[in-house]
Amino acid sequence: MTVMTSPASGTARRWMESGAEAALVLGATALPAAWHALDGTLTAVLAGMLVVITGAIYALHTVTFDLLRVVPDRHGGKFSFTHGEE
Repeated sequence: MTVMTSPASGTARRWMESGAEAALVLGATALPAAWHALDGTLTAVLAGMLVVITGAIYALHTVTFDLLRVVPDRHGGKFSFTHGEE
């Protein structure tokens, strides 16, 4: 059974994945070091970092999966690294 998704749902899913990955990065690196000094200003800085890292991961996913097409084509089953026809 093939489930067809709209481009909008793919975009929303990719944003959610990027946010989760960014939260893992911050949770593993910055939060333990800053836990004792956590205040309003530092919380705002960490929130800003989360937004920036989420955007960077989203852009990386977009380049990797959409522009370079490093996933098999759903309809043809071919594996292609570029947009061009082989």
